[in-house]
Amino acid sequence: MRIPFEQIHSTLSAILAKIGFSPDRASLCARLFSETTLDGVYSHGLNRFPLFIDYIQKGYIDIDATPEKIHTFGSWEQWEGNLGAGNLNAYQCMDRAIELAKSSGMSCVAIRNTNHWMRAGTYGWQAAEKNCIAICFTNTIPNMPPWGGKDNRIGNNPLVMAVPRPDGSHIVLDTAMSMYSYGKMEVYKRQNRMLPYEGGFTRTGELTKDPKEILASKRPLPIGYWKGSGLSILLDMLAALLSQGNAVADIGKKEAEYALSQVFICFDASRIETPFVQQITQELSDYLKSAALLEDSDGIYYPGERTLLTRKENQERGIPVDESIWEQVLAMPR
Repeated sequence: MRIPFEQIHSTLSAILAKIGFSPDRASLCARLFSETTLDGVYSHGLNRFPLFIDYIQKGYIDIDATPEKIHTFGSWEQWEGNLGAGNLNAYQCMDRAIELAKSSGMSCVAIRNTNHWMRAGTYGWQAAEKNCIAICFTNTIPNMPPWGGKDNRIGNNPLVMAVPRPDGSHIVLDTAMSMYSYGKMEVYKRQNRMLPYEGGFTRTGELTKDPKEILASKRPLPIGYWKGSGLSILLDMLAALLSQGNAVADIGKKEAEYALSQVFICFDASRIETPFVQQITQELSDYLKSAALLEDSDGIYYPGERTLLTRKENQERGIPVDESIWEQVLAMPR
């Protein structure tokens, strides 16, 4: 089942307006969900929308709240999220980071007490479209065991890095610190499919590709084993320190995932000569793609390249949706 982008956007926007978002904020929030789905990240787009509405109804998300700047240290700013909608807070903070970078060359905007920002890569694409290099990350609930432990004490803390290219084929890395995000595992579970690679542990401690087993054990595998575990710890620590907000231990005491800390770092790429940017990014892309392929490989892709291909296909053919999720959304008042 495929649905046009405009239909998904208008439907979500109407639902958000009905529950009290202002027209502009409803439209932007719906656009961020719809663009995420358009780009093929279904787990953090349409599939997550019902949970977003549930969090609003439970009071974890304040639909009227907007972020406020609380401290300025040159080109580093700290913001208070006031438990507003996570994707709207993040979009505004990245917009501010871009503005500061355009003024001073580089910037850091850190926000505390915000909510799940949905697809992390959204803010990398946002920066790249404004010709900015970006690094951003968030912490989460403790949903992964540290290397050597059984109990969840660290988050899968998504990390984004983005490099703009003059022709628009931006390079954007969006990666969680677990082999597969919980949202991605839910997608595989709903489709009754195995993961391509081992993604976590069974309840008895064996590595498995079965998303049902991993979701049941709540023991996803850190990327790079101990390396991913260590990176998760530092990303959480930096997010809390730079924003003066909650770390994973604080978030884990709450009844749900909210009051998170996030960081948005930008560099104005226009300070770099455009021919040099084009040369470096093209040379590296060509060099990567010159590697001999594995027998079962369908090609070598730079980060973000598959996203651009999926976006083009979904624009032309409509966006694939989970029928049960779409029916659930259509049943919401609007």
